[in-house]
Amino acid sequence: MAKRENYNDLYLFMAVVQEGSFTAAAQRLGLAQSGISRSVRELEERLGVQLLVRTTRRLSLTQAGEQLYQTIESGFDALDSGLATLAHYRHTPSGTVRINASQHAIDKVLLPKLAVFKQRYPDIRLELISESRFVDIIAERFDAGIRLGGEVGSGMVAVRISPDMEMAVVGTPDHFRRYGFPQTPADLVTHPCIAYQFADGSLYQWELNQDDKKITHRPQGQWVFSDSYMEAEAARLGLGLGYVPEELIADDVKYGRLLRVLHRYSLRLDGAFLYYPHRNVSPALRAVIDTLKI
Repeated sequence: MAKRENYNDLYLFMAVVQEGSFTAAAQRLGLAQSGISRSVRELEERLGVQLLVRTTRRLSLTQAGEQLYQTIESGFDALDSGLATLAHYRHTPSGTVRINASQHAIDKVLLPKLAVFKQRYPDIRLELISESRFVDIIAERFDAGIRLGGEVGSGMVAVRISPDMEMAVVGTPDHFRRYGFPQTPADLVTHPCIAYQFADGSLYQWELNQDDKKITHRPQGQWVFSDSYMEAEAARLGLGLGYVPEELIADDVKYGRLLRVLHRYSLRLDGAFLYYPHRNVSPALRAVIDTLKI
């Protein structure tokens, strides 16, 4: 078997066979005919077999030459194919994409949709940072952020990544045995309610629909959280009524761990939007946007 350093000679031999003569091979490769002839002769000497029968009119392969040619041709074809695959990776997006989002958005939207990156974009690193505050994504070096609703600051682009979100008032069976079932939003004043606090310290006023009008209820109770997941968990623990995205407690309602009330008064909120600066959309961020948008 020829050593690695002799692969050049193997390639020259293949070219001679393909072109049918030393002259034509020399013209195709831009090399001197004498150099190609010498390389093939040295190859024959190293292998200890004659590969070509040279006549004044044409070249023909010996049986050994035919065998070697077929081996070389398939080998170089495989090499060309492998190099073409590398070219694909060169054009595949790479780099890091940092996204600021709530735990809810990461769990219910980003992870399910971006899981395909494992196969599709293996060179992209995803940093999904969970926070419940609205951050300055430029100042804090995020490529993008997630928020409910499409209203974002000037110079930002917003892309919808999830459908509208239905809110749900829920509590444990024990809670309702103790406090009764509220029939209208006004009845909520007699119930301990779990509150959601924004980053500025203000509390989310529960937004409900009554007679086609939006009304609000200020939750009163012991417990305040800055994360919808913790609100839902507190409701499961019987700490009060929670007003949370329906998808967070769907299984609990299905299996009776939580009961849903005031269904017809519940509000639908705008879904999640990915927002990012107009400028400098990297190929990696573009891949994220195209995968998430609906």
